[in-house]
Amino acid sequence: MPSLARRLTTTDAVVIGLASMIGAGIFSAFAPAAAAAGSGLLVGLVIAAVVAYANATSSAQLAAQYPTSGGTYVYGRERLGPWWGYGAGWCFLIGKTASCGAMALTFASYAVPEPWRRPIAVLATVALVSVNWHGVTRTARVARVIVTAVLAALVLLIAVTFGRDWTAPSLTGDGLWGHAGALGVLQAAGLLFFAFAGYARVATLGEEVRDPVRAIPRAIQLALLITVVLYGVVALAVLGALGPERLSAADAPLAAAMELSLPALTPVVRVAASLASLGALLALVAGVSRTALAMSRTGDLPRWFAAVHPRHHVPHRAEAALGVVVCVLVLTVDLHAVIGFSSFGVLLYYLVANMAAWTQHGQYRRFPRVLQGIGVIGCGVLAITLPANAALAGAAVLALGLIVRLIRIRRT
Repeated sequence: MPSLARRLTTTDAVVIGLASMIGAGIFSAFAPAAAAAGSGLLVGLVIAAVVAYANATSSAQLAAQYPTSGGTYVYGRERLGPWWGYGAGWCFLIGKTASCGAMALTFASYAVPEPWRRPIAVLATVALVSVNWHGVTRTARVARVIVTAVLAALVLLIAVTFGRDWTAPSLTGDGLWGHAGALGVLQAAGLLFFAFAGYARVATLGEEVRDPVRAIPRAIQLALLITVVLYGVVALAVLGALGPERLSAADAPLAAAMELSLPALTPVVRVAASLASLGALLALVAGVSRTALAMSRTGDLPRWFAAVHPRHHVPHRAEAALGVVVCVLVLTVDLHAVIGFSSFGVLLYYLVANMAAWTQHGQYRRFPRVLQGIGVIGCGVLAITLPANAALAGAAVLALGLIVRLIRIRRT
């Protein structure tokens, strides 16, 4: 069976993880999290970061033992059995396909006026699928440029916002935090978890990273650490500038914060948001297509998708099919609702990852089991406390996928 080429360095892997996390979180998740918990989103951010770190250590530990494409789909099959692996893979596919649609729409919402947003989102999807088609090294190069530009713009935003009329957010008293309660904070954590899931892209690229036993754990932890620090500072800046009420109602919260502080630089934030969203979409297409490749190799998806391009060494059929599905989504999807749906699928995906890592021992045990326990409990709690419509829709689609596999097994 043809294999993928190992062309990515540790730095490339870190950049791909940063591109997906930064694009997804900073420009998409803060507003719905503020709506759920007000200033309590800062507490939710800490909870999401702790769960994400536990998941990251599990992913790193597993990826070092199984340096191949597929991520938790492979880990679940190897450690827990085929059904667990299939469930994880299916959750990843549905959750991250929805994320692709969300990122395409986020790009369009920052880049163009309302009438043009959905057509431009389709064009962006087609363009970035084409970039992925031409090889993962080109994907990493584009991601590196995007991350550099976005980080520069965010540093500018932080400097300007803290330099103006910034008010420290209050976590107690009369604000929305006082009315949100524990459920609101947990909902905010679940929504913000959507922002931390980019390190999965590194694990799913395990077949294309040089020296994966060392490079993947390092890349995952480094990318997550950088993202946590950045999210915390930006959350403080935006909350202090807008307040929880205006933040929860903002379509483009970072642009709104810059508009209040220094309007002349608002276009810089909009350009950065557009680039970040494209970077996330670029990395998501790479990760989803490689999970589809792994599932096709074992027969859990049609084997037609297992083809690897003879020249570019990428799963080109899986990428093309994903592009078609995402184009359909961006013509119909609601941006805010799909974040919750995506979080549900990804949280269950990492729940399986933590369970699989719990079973590892010997030379492959790099982190204490308590972290996997935190991951299992955290993922389960955050998934069931998400907004009801997201949790119910996610559970329904998961059940549909399991039923389809059961029918296929009985027929064969």
